[in-house]
Order: sequence, then structure tokens, then C-alpha cells
Amino acid sequence: MDSVALRDLLVARGMKVTPQRLAVLDAVYRLDNHPTAEQILEFIRQKDATMGSGTIYKVLDTLVENNLLKKVKTEKDVMRYDGILENHHHLYCIACDYIEDFHNEKLDQLLAAFFEENKIDNFLIEDIKVNITGNFIVHRNKNH
Repeated sequence: MDSVALRDLLVARGMKVTPQRLAVLDAVYRLDNHPTAEQILEFIRQKDATMGSGTIYKVLDTLVENNLLKKVKTEKDVMRYDGILENHHHLYCIACDYIEDFHNEKLDQLLAAFFEENKIDNFLIEDIKVNITGNFIVHRNKNH
């Protein structure tokens, strides 16, 4: 995603465009595998050695609060960040700690139909996500 598109995302949410917010968003999209805060900091420090870890965490929290990023927690309790906001699920590889997006309309329809038919008392469902945990038999990506 280019810098104009990143600026537009912030403006659309009524947020001030700052170099720190742009840098964090850019890192999440360029790293493209649900990066950790540490990976984001490492990526940013290649261009800006002055960016502090406190700033990164603060910006990440702000972007999550404003629905520009989503948190994804792994089986190893590591917090990762996702820039894809559309409904999707995740495949999580236990062996290599790799997360891959999983889109399946039939699964989405089945889940929606199930919960439409099987309401949960005193609970309003806002979103349904499935995390499928296992191991990739064939590695799909050279980065994992």
C-alpha cells in the first residue's frame, strides 16, 4: 500500500496523520505476515533508528482502537497485528509460528447460518473468526 493510501486510511477514521502512524501502518502491510510489535520496530528502525518501542506500542494500540489494525494472538500467546480488516480466518502453523489468512465463503455462510439458528442467550455476536491450528505439510512461503 502506498503512502497516499495509508494517509487516506488515517484521514477516513478522522485521525491525525503522523510519521509514526504512517511508519507503523507501512510496516504492517510490507511485512505481510501478521508481524509482532518487535518485528515492526525492527523494520522501522532500518529507516529511522530513533523510533522507540514505547512509541510503536502506543501507535499500535491507537490503530487497533480505531479499527485500522486487528490483533491476532498465536497459540504461543504472542500478539501479532493484521492489516486486513475484511472478515477472514487464520491458519496457524504450530511448528514454525506462521499465520496465513484463510478465506472461505462456504465456511462464513455455515457459521452465520449456525449462529442464526442457534442463538446464544444474552450475547450479541459482532464477529466470528476461526483460527485453524496445525502444521503445513508443504511450506507455502519462503519466509516461513
